Amino acid sequence: MNEDLEQWEVRKRAVTHADGMVAAQHVLAARAGAAMLDAGGNAVDAAVACAFALNVVEPWMCGLGGSGYMVVWRAAEQRAEVVDFQGVLPMAIDFADYPLDPNVPDSLMGFPGVRDNRNVVGYGAATVPGAVAGLSLGLERFGTMGLDTVLGPSIALARRGLPVSWFATMHVSLAMANLKNDPAAAEIYLPGGVPLQPESYRPLGPLAQTLETLAAKGPREFYEGELGARIAQDLQSGGSRITLEDLAGYAPILHDPLSAEHRGAAIHTAGETSGGPRLIEALGEIERELDPTRGVGAHTYLTYARALNTAFHSHKVRIGRIAEGGCTSHMSAIDGDGNMVALTYTLLNRFGANVVLPQTGILMNNAVSYFDPRPGFPTSMEGGKRINASNMCPTIGVGECGYGFAVGASGANQIVPCTTQMTALLLDYGMDLETAFNTPRIDAGDRDSVRVDPAVGPEVLAQMAEHFDLEVAQQMVFPKLYSCPSAVMFDPATGLCAGMGDKSMPVSGAAAPAPFALDVDEGAHDERA
Repeated sequence: MNEDLEQWEVRKRAVTHADGMVAAQHVLAARAGAAMLDAGGNAVDAAVACAFALNVVEPWMCGLGGSGYMVVWRAAEQRAEVVDFQGVLPMAIDFADYPLDPNVPDSLMGFPGVRDNRNVVGYGAATVPGAVAGLSLGLERFGTMGLDTVLGPSIALARRGLPVSWFATMHVSLAMANLKNDPAAAEIYLPGGVPLQPESYRPLGPLAQTLETLAAKGPREFYEGELGARIAQDLQSGGSRITLEDLAGYAPILHDPLSAEHRGAAIHTAGETSGGPRLIEALGEIERELDPTRGVGAHTYLTYARALNTAFHSHKVRIGRIAEGGCTSHMSAIDGDGNMVALTYTLLNRFGANVVLPQTGILMNNAVSYFDPRPGFPTSMEGGKRINASNMCPTIGVGECGYGFAVGASGANQIVPCTTQMTALLLDYGMDLETAFNTPRIDAGDRDSVRVDPAVGPEVLAQMAEHFDLEVAQQMVFPKLYSCPSAVMFDPATGLCAGMGDKSMPVSGAAAPAPFALDVDEGAHDERA
C-alpha cells in the first residue's frame, strides 16, 4: 500500500568536522556524545555518553534495562575488540511459568505462543540486563573519562524529561495496549489514559535519580548495592524470577571481533552470536559476484539480494529460525585520533516488556522471548543462559591511510541487510557517507519476496522482477522497512570526519564536538509545572 503513498523526496546531509563525530537515532544523544569529544574525551567516552542519553530521549528502543554489543577500534594499537553485554536468564527460570497456549500466535522469534504472552510482555519477560555493566566496562577499559562525567548530559536530559515530539507520540501509541497494563509505565507515557502529546517534556519518574546514583556510586551499585536491591525488589514484586544474586552474578564478555576483508578493507563486527556471520558471508558473496565498474544499477541490487538470501539461508540452517520484529538503537563515534566505536543495544521489542520499575524508572527488556519455551532445544530456556543469537550487527571498517567507518542499524531482521549494504556501498563504489545514506536499498533475507525501494527506478525494478517476487515499498518514517542506520567515517582525502543518521528518521542525526547545552524550545512546555 505504500508503493507511492508519500509524495516527496527526503534527503539528509552529512555533518563534517576534523576532530570527530557522533551519529545516533536521536540528535540530542549524538550531541551528548559529541560533548565528550569537545571536553577532550575519545570515541568510547562519546559513544557511552550517547548510549546513556538515548535511554532518556529514545526510551522505547534501549536503556538501562537492555543489552547489546560494542565494537571498539583502537587506532594506536590497530586493533578491534568487542564488549558483549547481552542479557542472561535468571537462575530460577521455570518452564512452568510459560505454559504453551495454541490460541496465542507464535512469538516474533518464531517460538510457540505462551499463555498471556508472558515471555513477551510483563515482568516475566525480562532477562538480567547487561547495558550498565557493558557500557561501564567499555568506558573503563577503553575510555578516558569517569562514569560520572559521561553521565552528565543524560542526567540533565532526565531532569528535564522526555522531549515529546509527534514521533515519540507515535511510538507510545503503538505500544499503548501493553503500556496501559503497567501502572508505572501508564503514569509516565499515558497521562490521563491517552498517549503523550507532542511539544512537551514528560517527567520520567525516578530515572534521573537512578542516573545520579550510578554517577555517584558506579556500575556495581546497579548490580549489588541498594539500587540493585530496589531493582530486584520491583522485579520480584512484578512476578520476575530475577534476584539480587542474579544481578550480582552478571558480567559482560570482552572478546576479539569476527573479522574479514572486503575490497582490501578490514571488517570487524560483533561476533558469532550477532548478525556478524551473515554480514561477513554476504560481503564475501558480493565481492565474488559484483563488478563495481558497471556502476550502481540492477546488477548491484541483484547481487546484493542473492548474497543476503544466501547468508540468511545459512543462518536459518544454523539456528533453525529467523527473528522478526524488534526495536533497537545504534550509535557510531569517531575521534580525531581515529578511534572508532560501533554500538548497538536494545530492549528488544518497542518499550521492551512494557513495564517500568517503579522505584528506579527503568524500562525492562523482554528478551526472555529470545528463548524457546519448550525444553530440549538448543535455544530452550535455562537458568544462567546468555542470549546467543541476535540481529544486532555493529561494524567497523578500516582501510589504508587512516580511512575508516563505523556503522550499524536498528530494525531487527532488517539490520543485517542494511548494514551489509551500507558497508558494501562505501567499499564497492567508494561512496562518501552522504551518497551511501541517500542511495536506495533493498531488504532480502531468504524470504518468499525481496523488498525494493521504488527509488531504484523502473529499469532496476523491471530487471529484478525477472528474478524475484518483489514487494515494492517506499522508505518511510513508519513502518521502518529498510532499517535505520547511523554511521561515522573518516576520509583521508578530505581530512574530515563525517556523520549521518537515517534520512527517514526525523530525529536522527550527527553532531560535531561542542559543549552540551539543553536547547530551550519555546513551543514546548514542562508537564511538571
